[in-house]
Amino acid sequence: MIEILDGRDQARRLLPLQRPLLRLARDPRDLPFVSLSLAALVVLMPLAIAVFVVQPLPWWLAVAYLAVLFLGFIDRYTLMLHCTSHRRLYPKRFAYLNYVIPVVLAPLMGQTPFTYYAHHIGMHHPENNLTDDLSSTMRYRRDSVRGFLHYFGSFVLVGLPRLVAYHRTRGHRRLARMALLGELSYVVGVALLAWLNPMATLVVFIIPFVAMRFLMMAGNWAQHAFIDPADPANPYLNSITSINTRYNRRCFNDGYHIGHHVKANRHWTEMPADFEKNLDTYRAQGAVVFRGIDYFQIWALLMFKRYRTLARHVVDLSETPRSEADLIALLRARTRPVQLPATDLSARSLATTG
Repeated sequence: MIEILDGRDQARRLLPLQRPLLRLARDPRDLPFVSLSLAALVVLMPLAIAVFVVQPLPWWLAVAYLAVLFLGFIDRYTLMLHCTSHRRLYPKRFAYLNYVIPVVLAPLMGQTPFTYYAHHIGMHHPENNLTDDLSSTMRYRRDSVRGFLHYFGSFVLVGLPRLVAYHRTRGHRRLARMALLGELSYVVGVALLAWLNPMATLVVFIIPFVAMRFLMMAGNWAQHAFIDPADPANPYLNSITSINTRYNRRCFNDGYHIGHHVKANRHWTEMPADFEKNLDTYRAQGAVVFRGIDYFQIWALLMFKRYRTLARHVVDLSETPRSEADLIALLRARTRPVQLPATDLSARSLATTG
């Protein structure tokens, strides 16, 4: 029996100030997103303005701003952006509020407006980490530092033109515009601010941008690190799940990546129960499940080839318990490069809504 410690309903007991916010969200379970957005507007936005206004910028204010951003907001914001990209937060009567997270807050959190949606919803999920996925990990050796640096560098240097070209060739004109205009508006705005106040721009926009590009690629690398070459389109075999982590409790059960690719719009509060309910399927499919470590720890362990540590955190779902050596051999085999023709339609047959 596997004990699940991750939260099933993180919308805790309401504070008096939160009760009026309930009527804003389409789903009351998403109240944490409304509260988090409001907190960012009330706390982070004024701090960002202060960084630009106070001249010369004191070192302690720069450090304080980055501490508040990285310790208090940026990880939770990123997964809030993820969840609300899949499931709209506000109903039609408050439709304008749906721009707060991906447009108003995005530049402060290292994201460019709209481009996350164009990349993640418009490209990554339909392509399912296969060859046409611009963020596919398949062709890389996933325990290689050199491979990851190439992967990250390609994303930073040519990610935008490739994404725009991807959508244009498929007739996704709206998504192509979202990606192009979102990225260019950010670059132009940051360039102008850097001309006016370079140090404040570095602190408020450039450092978060570089950090988030790295963290998103490291996270995706770990999420799709252990691929079965015999069936790379199967979400149970091209993704991982990580249970019982502080990251899950803080970041809306993001560790349940297999379940997310099986059903992309599954509500974040339902992830642990879905995993428990379908444990036999995970077992039958041969899914890789970790316990007690998150994606970024998995990424770091891969970079240092710490397979023994990784194996100790594997949830062994097999009917017959496997030795540590067997688990290490499995993990090593799953990190080897996978070659798949881009036109291999049969490989897409198992692709789901994720």
